[in-house]
Amino acid sequence: MTGEQSANAFASFGPIVLIGAGNMGGALLTGWLKSGVPGSSVIVVDPNPAEAMRKMIADAGASHVTEVPKGVAAGVLFIAVKPQLMDAVLPPFKPLVGETTVVVSIAAGKTLSALETHLGEAAMVRAMPNTPAMVGRGVTGAFANERVSDRQRQLVQNLLKVSGPVEWVPGEADIDSVTAVSGSGPAYVFYLVECMAEAGRKLGLQADLAMRLARETVAGAGELLHQSPDDASRLRQNVTSPGGTTAAALSVLMAEDGMQPLFDAALEAARKRAQELAG
Repeated sequence: MTGEQSANAFASFGPIVLIGAGNMGGALLTGWLKSGVPGSSVIVVDPNPAEAMRKMIADAGASHVTEVPKGVAAGVLFIAVKPQLMDAVLPPFKPLVGETTVVVSIAAGKTLSALETHLGEAAMVRAMPNTPAMVGRGVTGAFANERVSDRQRQLVQNLLKVSGPVEWVPGEADIDSVTAVSGSGPAYVFYLVECMAEAGRKLGLQADLAMRLARETVAGAGELLHQSPDDASRLRQNVTSPGGTTAAALSVLMAEDGMQPLFDAALEAARKRAQELAG
């Protein structure tokens, strides 16, 4: 979306009211402003944003308030607060939700039904980004209820995609599976780096060297996966010579009791916990 298109879009929709400018909310706000969303279309509600965030908001000509703004009809009410704070934070925002408002929540485990308890019936989107959004390399799963119009859905798509691809799912329950795969997924990759580095240390490498090798290997493999048109299995096969060192390692990782059953159990545990948090 160009700057002119953004300005025209928000002139007709109304302002974005962003509740929470922490890590994820701040990352999205940064992406919006860089993509051409006019600062004059954004109201940030946060009692104590970081100093760098305050400066960015001011430089962009956006508004920063510490309490619920009065007399505002939100075009988009974007909720980026921690799930455990939502019950206390959301009720005062109900007057901002009108017939043309679309509510977007990125809070894990909070259902649209829970949002309606505080905000009333409205067009709503439940989204699950992940932390690489902070460097513009995230991926977001999203579900829209039946009140979301095609125009609103496109607007939300444009707002979410500043941090990476957006994948829409057909049912709200699918968001729990998205949470297990991609929402929590960066932690699995970081732990993989830890495990590789520790295994390298046990092979005799200095701990700091093993960590550098593991970290750069995973980062580089991720970038190759990002840029290559080949799928993951093809890329794996490309680096695996028959009877070679990689094949020897994969014979362990791909055994019946190797990585796949571990990931099956891990992601099922994550999905179950997401369902528990949703009540």
